[in-house]
Amino acid sequence: MAEEIERKFLVTGEGWRTGGIGVPYIQGYLSRDPDRIVRVRRAGDRAFLTIKGRTRGITRPEFEYPIPLADAVAMLTLCDGPVVEKIRTEVDFGGKRWEVDEFQGANAGLVLAEIELSREDEPFALPPWVGEEVSGDPRYSNVRLAREPFTTWSGK
Repeated sequence: MAEEIERKFLVTGEGWRTGGIGVPYIQGYLSRDPDRIVRVRRAGDRAFLTIKGRTRGITRPEFEYPIPLADAVAMLTLCDGPVVEKIRTEVDFGGKRWEVDEFQGANAGLVLAEIELSREDEPFALPPWVGEEVSGDPRYSNVRLAREPFTTWSGK
């Protein structure tokens, strides 16, 4: 079974901006059921359909498949609720690849960094631009940000 093991952090500095060129992402949800989230994502000129199972700790089943861009554009119109827009920049630090998401639209002002691991207890170095870990906080999941955007939170 394919698994995603991911840790997520708030970004507190600008040092990540030395990474590569950011790629625009737009993603929406065909199913938001926590046992079977189905996401369609456009990442620049590529597109993917992803199915994710329930998260346990920082691990969950994940299946991702490339799809034709035209199909993704059509599927995004079928999504349940608003989409999430962000610019993703990949940054290498400490021998690991970090993905920094600078959110746009209703989630503007939120910047998150994610790192995918091969096991939950895998050691890694934290970049100086990474702040509080939010891996266990469901408010920072993309599926939740689509429904409850960052700009609507009180007491951020």
